[in-house]
Amino acid sequence: MIVKITGMSCNHCVNSVEKALRAVPGVQQIKEIRLDNGTAVIEGSPDTQAVITAIREAGYSAVVA
Repeated sequence: MIVKITGMSCNHCVNSVEKALRAVPGVQQIKEIRLDNGTAVIEGSPDTQAVITAIREAGYSAVVA
């Protein structure tokens, strides 16, 4: 799953998103979170809405790409 994230501006933001995603059931691995293009690549079978909600609760906007 590729997620487009807006609002990340530094490595602290990346770490916050990573922490939020690790807490989502079904996320097996976070392949990468890229600050330069605002994307996260997630492996596993998490609920899409749960992923978006976790990112929003961390303070960022997200849509599945």
